[in-house]
Amino acid sequence: MPLTPARTMPGVMELLPLDQIAFQRLLDTIRANFERFGFLPIETPVMEYADVLLTKQGGETERQVYFVQSTGALEQGGKPELALRFDLTVPLARYVAEHEHELAFPFRRYQIQRVYRGERAQRGRFREFYQCDIDVIGKDQLSVRYDAEMPAVIHSVFEELNIGPFTIWLNNRKLMRGFFEGLGIADAEQQALVLREVDKLDKRGADYVRDTLMGEGFGLSAEAVARILDFVQIRSRGHGDAIARLDALGRGSATFDAGVAELRQVLELVRAFGVPETHYAINLSIARGLDYYTGTVYETTLNEHPQIGSICSGGRYDNLAANYTKSHLPGVGISIGATRLFWQLREAGLLPAAQSTVKALVTQMDEANLPQYLDLAGQLRRAGIATEVVLEAGKLARQFKYADRAGIRFVLVLGPDELARGTVTVKDLRKQEQFEVARAELVKTLRVELEQAEAMPA
Repeated sequence: MPLTPARTMPGVMELLPLDQIAFQRLLDTIRANFERFGFLPIETPVMEYADVLLTKQGGETERQVYFVQSTGALEQGGKPELALRFDLTVPLARYVAEHEHELAFPFRRYQIQRVYRGERAQRGRFREFYQCDIDVIGKDQLSVRYDAEMPAVIHSVFEELNIGPFTIWLNNRKLMRGFFEGLGIADAEQQALVLREVDKLDKRGADYVRDTLMGEGFGLSAEAVARILDFVQIRSRGHGDAIARLDALGRGSATFDAGVAELRQVLELVRAFGVPETHYAINLSIARGLDYYTGTVYETTLNEHPQIGSICSGGRYDNLAANYTKSHLPGVGISIGATRLFWQLREAGLLPAAQSTVKALVTQMDEANLPQYLDLAGQLRRAGIATEVVLEAGKLARQFKYADRAGIRFVLVLGPDELARGTVTVKDLRKQEQFEVARAELVKTLRVELEQAEAMPA
């Protein structure tokens, strides 16, 4: 019988152990910062009822969704009842609507789980990937002050990840909507189409956007397009400059003025949250989907690696669960695409090499002394030092080679001489040094070595 080729489908990230450790630490850092700001964890099923998941019919999302069907249903030719979630926002909406009377509002949740999309197979695009989301959901109303908390969380996460200088860009949908209304672009659908093109400004340049907006399908005047391009290229440098640029916009429609006022308030509170002004700025080109976001919007980029694109984005929305409940549930949230972020950082060489979580390997010199080896390992584990024991006898050189290949730093030898003297021989594979230490001092010695290694900059 021929062997089945061992292979994974395109669009998934499968890692070797040391890379998996690095990825897990990225997730742990994100999780720790979410919890530090008072967000509570939830998980939702990987599958949802298709009619719940696809409340908006048609569009790109439905073309990318993976439907789920049991073999029994396939045999009966039934229509798929279930589908894999394509983001964490729609499941959150269903969750809040279903548990509305059991939750405390404002409801502050974080969620770190895989999502699934039928992406076209290409480098850096994933069909299965982790999203890390936080949202604050209000009942009937939610202060704009929560909008300012999101950049504080973003700053905390990426400062601890230590992947280089970054900027949190802010804009407001009301400001943009009011600006378009002032140009005579009042229809919401037309505004969304214009914004979709504006969103391509950084990737394709001003000439492309100008030609598109003046071309067939839009037909905007040269004057209107010039005003749009001037508007969306507004960027700030420093807090004072951001406030000055908002003031320079002047007055407009009620919608426009409300957007300016909200963005100014958010900027003042972002500073009050302690975010350095070098890390946030206004960027009036951010689109983020006019049909979903209604107020403040965010995108975060690495200053020295703009080609990576946004590493965290989100914004304010008016009514999270309008499709599932009559209650008014406004909210604000951000999302980090952790799988894509990790892949991009690794490709750019911005991630330090991960070390094995196993810190010590107890070798086996004589099978008769296995209880001694197990006791030594237990001593280290009780002290919080992850330890592996060689359980099958073999040449000592092979055991050292295994430790080196597995990334285990300390190799411990407990031979007849060491047993007689009450000592342990320690080989530090990282420093290529060997020393003998009293067994009673082993834990203290290894702790010192490990603490010094952790204190050193990556």
